[in-house]
Amino acid sequence: MLKKHSHQLAGLCLLLAFSGIARGADVRLAVAANFTDTTRDLIAAYGEATGLEAVASYGSTGKLYAQIDNGAPFDVFLAADSRRPELFEQSGQGIAGTRFTYARGKLVLWSPVPGRFEAPKAWLESGEFARLAIANPKTAPYGFAAQQVLTELGLWESLQGRLVRGDSIAQTFQFVATSNAQSGFVALSQVRTWDEKGGSLWIVPQTYYSPINQQAILLTHSANNEAARQWLEFLRSDKATRIIESFGYETEN
Repeated sequence: MLKKHSHQLAGLCLLLAFSGIARGADVRLAVAANFTDTTRDLIAAYGEATGLEAVASYGSTGKLYAQIDNGAPFDVFLAADSRRPELFEQSGQGIAGTRFTYARGKLVLWSPVPGRFEAPKAWLESGEFARLAIANPKTAPYGFAAQQVLTELGLWESLQGRLVRGDSIAQTFQFVATSNAQSGFVALSQVRTWDEKGGSLWIVPQTYYSPINQQAILLTHSANNEAARQWLEFLRSDKATRIIESFGYETEN
C-alpha cells in the first residue's frame, strides 16, 4: 500500500511541477541540457514560421527520460542520445516513425584559461589541476562520451580522485566557468555561446568516443498534437538546420 501511494504521490508532484509548462503552450518540449541555447533560437524561429508557441524544460537526458516515463506531460523529447528515444519507441511511449537525428554533438575539453591544451593528454596526465569536470556518465550522454575519451587515453582510473560530476552538461559547464574546476569536458555548443573570450579548447577527435547522435521523438500521448508534429517538421527544415549548425553541431541534411 505504501509503495502504491508513493507512486501516486510521485505522479502528482510531476504533474504539479509541469503544470506551468502546460498552460498556454502549443507544444511542450523536454530538451537535453546541451541544446539549451540552440533551442531558444529554434523556438523563436518556429514561432515566426508557424505562429505557434513552444516551451521547453531542460535537463540531463537520463533525468528527462525518467520524468517522461513517470508521466510528465511533454509532447516531444529531444534527447542527447539515440538510446532513450529508441527505448520509448520500443515501449510504445514514443510514436514509431517519428524518431530521427536532429543534431550530432561534439565533445571538447575546455578551460577559460588560455594556453592549456597544446598537448591535451600530457596536460591531463600532468596533475596540474585539482578538479576536472564531466557530466554524470549514467544520465548525460556527454558525460558517457567523456568517460570513453578518458578510457581511450588510459586515464579513467587514475583521474577518479580529481573528477567532479555535474548532474547535466549545463552544470558541468558552470563548474568550469566559475573556476570550481580547472577544466572540463563539455559540449562545443556551450563554448560557442560563452560570453567571455579566449580560453583553451581541444576539440576531441570523434574516434575517441561513440557518435553523439541526438534524437527527437513524438510522444504517444501527443499523437494528435498538430503543433508537436509541426515542431518536428520544422527541426528538419533548412532554417532550423542553419541554426543548429551555427552552434557547432553537425546535421544529416
